[in-house]
Amino acid sequence: MYFRDTHGFRITVEPEFISEEYSGGHHYFIYSYTVTIENNSKNPCQLLSRHWIIRDGTGNEEHVIGDGVVGKQPIIRPGETFSYTSGCPLTTPTGNMRGKYYMVGPKNREFEIKIPLFFLRPDDDETASPPASFEETRLH
Repeated sequence: MYFRDTHGFRITVEPEFISEEYSGGHHYFIYSYTVTIENNSKNPCQLLSRHWIIRDGTGNEEHVIGDGVVGKQPIIRPGETFSYTSGCPLTTPTGNMRGKYYMVGPKNREFEIKIPLFFLRPDDDETASPPASFEETRLH
């Protein structure tokens, strides 16, 4: 599990390898990830949109930008959490993701919450461990 705190919000991500699939002559590695957004601030805020940066094992990046998450733009009140699960296909066995959520709070003040860098890799792939300079925090 990975987490990051920004502006009184804790984002926790738990990735999971699902399967390998072949489709249309292409080989894919399918991952899911569960995100929990915890509001530790004093104000209710609404998640407006997201920006994901997905990097495969060869360094190719894809940016995914859109409204809300899983079709929702939740309002998260102080002390509450919002969780969802989504997925990501990669053309390589390993990769990583990071990003940010765009939020709006009191007086229509907009701000960003950072999503921690997290790694996508099959459970048995010991060669894909995070580098020593890894800045995010991993929960044990």
